[in-house]
Amino acid sequence: MNKENRHPLHINTKKCVGCVHCMTSCPTKAIRIRDGKARIIGEFCIDCGECLRFCPQDAIDSHTTSFSDLNAFKYKVAIPATVLYGQFDNATLPNEILFALRRVGFDSIYELSTICELNSAATEKFLNSHPRPRPFIASTCPVVVRLIQRRYPTLIDLIVPIEPPREIAAKILRANLPRVLKVKPSDIGIIHITPCPAKMVSINYPVSMEKSYLDGAISIRDIYKPVLQALRQSKDEAIMSRLFPETIFSGLGLGTALSGGETRGLKNRRTVAVSGIQDTIRVLNQVEMGMLRDVDLLECMVCPDGCVGGPLAVENRFMAKSRILRLVSLLGERSVVDDSDTNALYQKNFMSFTHSLKPVKATPLDADPVRAIQKAKHRNRIIKQLPGKDCGACGAPDCRTLADDIIRGLALLTDCPFMMKEKK
Repeated sequence: MNKENRHPLHINTKKCVGCVHCMTSCPTKAIRIRDGKARIIGEFCIDCGECLRFCPQDAIDSHTTSFSDLNAFKYKVAIPATVLYGQFDNATLPNEILFALRRVGFDSIYELSTICELNSAATEKFLNSHPRPRPFIASTCPVVVRLIQRRYPTLIDLIVPIEPPREIAAKILRANLPRVLKVKPSDIGIIHITPCPAKMVSINYPVSMEKSYLDGAISIRDIYKPVLQALRQSKDEAIMSRLFPETIFSGLGLGTALSGGETRGLKNRRTVAVSGIQDTIRVLNQVEMGMLRDVDLLECMVCPDGCVGGPLAVENRFMAKSRILRLVSLLGERSVVDDSDTNALYQKNFMSFTHSLKPVKATPLDADPVRAIQKAKHRNRIIKQLPGKDCGACGAPDCRTLADDIIRGLALLTDCPFMMKEKK
């Protein structure tokens, strides 16, 4: 499939006015302004959603699973990210939200907080059996994994090879639902409800397994209004959900929606939690330079404050964070996962990667190494000609990127307004 089309983020050209907010916010320099419109270069995009977050025109569309896609399945299962519980007011309890999800079209809901706790427990077992090197890097955020594959290939072996909670939950369901329901596996659709566009790519193009156990991902933005309407219409069910709670929630697991939540469940470990794409890049630069070796586990989340700050969430992250912390406080941070279950699944490698991660190499300046060196020298000469203002007026994020685009035949030296003025 074309690399340009495999990403869920797309420019809505009808809304785009050609401002540079998305281009300047992109951490991998994957956006250009051409003919007055933004364009995403799929080869460089890691689907972090920063462009979506910063676009003042709401001109970035995120293509995730639609409700009509669910019609392909006879039995539909939702696995909501724990972030979903922070999108509604404090009077709305998690069980009520799960009831509401049934009303909007799902046959059953698989609550994820216990699997988040299971994932943390498995990570601790991995750290116990792998004393060196340090620091290991959690694999939960798919953007961090892709960022490391592209920009920090020497750090790939530091990624903890344990699947994220959403995949572990879906794998458990795949192993049991066909037998319990007596239906064909292909008739069961397992859908993740996500605050993050990158989850869609990790489902369609997984890097650590042959095929994802999930069938798609619906954004919190898309499902919020139907769930809110269902909550208002199902007062009797809401009362029943409060009187007879049917789901066990993990306070430790719910906390993983926030930065530091994954490391909070680890015992006697030196951990560092980082959130936000720029801070994540700064810390990964330090790790690449051989620093932070006294840290056991590095938890990196590219969204500010963790998944609770995902660009496809509805509620602002400060309110959502407050509500998640309140739920964690109500539930307490006691473990609800049996250690014997963790041991059994860990020993079977049930939660482990089945494919080792590989670096993703950028397209060279030329397939011929000699010509590539010549082009690199030419690029350096162009960089010296350019003014070094990194203003973005040329349609590239900085002068070095413009020089690279010129060498690749994607831009002209006269695209720089300062060079055009000088030529005139």
